Amino acid sequence: MNLEIIGKCCSCGSDLKSSDYGRETNCLGCGRPTRVCLNCKWYNPSKPNACEEPVAEPVVEKQRSNFCNYFEPGTGTNGGSEPTAANDHLAAAEELFKF
Repeated sequence: MNLEIIGKCCSCGSDLKSSDYGRETNCLGCGRPTRVCLNCKWYNPSKPNACEEPVAEPVVEKQRSNFCNYFEPGTGTNGGSEPTAANDHLAAAEELFKF
């Protein structure tokens, strides 16, 4: 069994091993599914269907487990950008107006 850390959860940032990316596997840190678009290395919200893989079937709910054949574990930073993008922008705006 491979115990090497290969990615991070897009929801909580917990380390994930290859065995943590099963279709029905949840993150031990937050309990959310791990085989989701937001944890995939191909996830890119600026691309059509938010995916770098041009032939992948569109997935509507990026935070839910899916059957995409192109799924490859990502670093969690790709996936982390969608749910926290608004928070990042808000934090940047607040930083501008600190006295």
